Amino acid sequence: MPALSGSYHTGGIFELVTGNPAFQCDVGVLLPLLGSLDIFIFSLIAGLLIYWFLFRKKTEPVLDFKTFPAVSPPIPETSFIEKMKKTNRNVVVFYGSQTGTAEEFANRLVKDAHRYGMKGMAADPEEYDMSELSRLKEIPNSMAVFCMATYGEGDPTDNAQEFYDWMQGTDDDLEGVNFAVFGLGNKTYEHFNATGKYTDKRLAELGGKRVFDLGLGDDDSNLEEDFISWKEQFWPAVCEFFGVEATGEDSSIRQFELVVHNDINMNQVYTGEMGRLKSFQTQKPPFDSKNPFLAPVSVNRKLNKGGNRHLMHIELDIMDSKIRYDAGDHVAVYPINDAVVVNRIGERLGVDLDTAISLRNLDEESNKKHPFPCPTTYRTALSHYLDINNKPRKNVLYDLAQYASDPQEQENMRKMASASPEGKALYQSWVLDSERNILAILEDLPSLNPPIDHLCELLPRLQARYYSIASSSKVHPNSIHICAVVIEYTTETGRVYKGVATNWLKNKEVTENGHKHTVPMYVRRSQFRLPFKPSNPVIMIGPGTGIAPFMGFIQERAWQKEQGKDVGETILYFGCRHKNEDFLYQQELEEFERAGVLTQLNVAFSRDQEHKIYVQHLLKKNKEQLWKLIHSNNAHIYVCGDARNMARDVHTAFYEIAEEVGGLTHTQAVDYFKKLMTKGRYSQDVWS
Repeated sequence: MPALSGSYHTGGIFELVTGNPAFQCDVGVLLPLLGSLDIFIFSLIAGLLIYWFLFRKKTEPVLDFKTFPAVSPPIPETSFIEKMKKTNRNVVVFYGSQTGTAEEFANRLVKDAHRYGMKGMAADPEEYDMSELSRLKEIPNSMAVFCMATYGEGDPTDNAQEFYDWMQGTDDDLEGVNFAVFGLGNKTYEHFNATGKYTDKRLAELGGKRVFDLGLGDDDSNLEEDFISWKEQFWPAVCEFFGVEATGEDSSIRQFELVVHNDINMNQVYTGEMGRLKSFQTQKPPFDSKNPFLAPVSVNRKLNKGGNRHLMHIELDIMDSKIRYDAGDHVAVYPINDAVVVNRIGERLGVDLDTAISLRNLDEESNKKHPFPCPTTYRTALSHYLDINNKPRKNVLYDLAQYASDPQEQENMRKMASASPEGKALYQSWVLDSERNILAILEDLPSLNPPIDHLCELLPRLQARYYSIASSSKVHPNSIHICAVVIEYTTETGRVYKGVATNWLKNKEVTENGHKHTVPMYVRRSQFRLPFKPSNPVIMIGPGTGIAPFMGFIQERAWQKEQGKDVGETILYFGCRHKNEDFLYQQELEEFERAGVLTQLNVAFSRDQEHKIYVQHLLKKNKEQLWKLIHSNNAHIYVCGDARNMARDVHTAFYEIAEEVGGLTHTQAVDYFKKLMTKGRYSQDVWS
């Protein structure tokens, strides 16, 4: 509709009605010249004209949206300093988290701060302007704590990458900024806790004041125990530094309140989506962790010919998704918990799992409004959003203990959550060694009856599972392949433990009726890459499912040969238990060898003879050839699989080859391969 113009005196009526100034006349000038009948007739005509212009049927004009200013969503607060000032906080706990553990530890520190009369906030560094760190001194008695996980080969987590880059490039003066760092790492990896160590060192170099020593958590041992031991010394140091005392208040306060939606349109309820509501019904690229693609399962076949394990090859159809990947990347999948376990939790607690609820943050200023997408149902939360299969951490036991009516059960729960030697031993044997998940704990402690909403608040988020992609996009642009082993065994309590993701994937069988199961997924980029020059030789070591990325590499080398490129030697070292049982991709690999794509196929069958043979033994057997390829021919080495044993043993084998054939001392050999890693010629894709 045209914009209305003109003043609201009588003479402006035609302009008002028509929107056209050309129709303007001053009726006030005419009135003295007209009689009563004339005025009546004139008014009648004017009324008819008004009716005709305002109420006639007319074609709606097409609005030109370009003429309207765009309505932007509210800009999120990027200044953590202003937010702290506005909400009267003096402690900020930043977390660099890949799987949610560092974020969980950060929230626990924020709750602890309450006991010492301090007010804290947990913060994702990706959401704030970290260059404001130097302004923290504007807030009296303030402190920044950093819970920093190390990911991959000594890298920062995705959400801490910008902060890490800022630290590397800045020369800001952090004098007067108080800080402490707790690092989360794993000693089976080469660069143990590299991000935590760098954060602690760099903040001090920039002039920051270290309130307490760097804490180093080791996930290969007991990460939570390391964290608890650190914070039990950290808080007394904070008290001494700031001259404060513990208030004695219980830190097991609720962070979220329950809202039950008795009358809600179910179209407004989350059913498993990670970000946008209904994103599974209307899929829109780009696809990422907050917006996964529902990929149909086009192939699901068992790889092994015998044995009591189930190794599987799965193909996900990414046609029309615009998803791109490279050989060596990872595919992340969001699994769903076992419905049997979910139902048993509901039955044990006597709740209707289909109740629509929201958990709303009691801190209105928090960026994290809900612990998981809300509104949703208890069933969806327990199925899609919460980790109900892993062993609960100590803080969960501590907060749930209040709901045990049996004094002995309550005492044992509190004891297990404590740092006493007796409590540590009890937690180790009763929870960790016995592998009790939350359902097992509820079943074995009959007097424990927590409200389900508090349980949902305490349980950690169910994380995506990452698999090395077992295909090359040059050969399979419209599908992503996964190679995995199904996890299933009996625990000390006689219960059957089933891995969430692998059992869920195993059941995604391809049927002949046309119905295809789907998997929420996205691709995570990796640095595990073939050499830029195809002529460089490659040495690949991948026993078991560690062969996955090398299937992609070999496919790509075959494609490069077909393109007429000069492709260097392609050597694979694979290992399995028995040749006739679990020689994965045997037919494909032998075909690649016959075609000359695989220059050498070396397979260690560990249990086909009296003494066990592993890949590292085969490496030593071919030491002269390998040293020549590495030292003289610029070969690239790739290792994929178990970090705790295999990757270390392969390392050792290469050190020994350098010493025995290359004439290096042990120190020189270690240094030699460290330099190869720095140059990107020794790459690992390992897990523990």
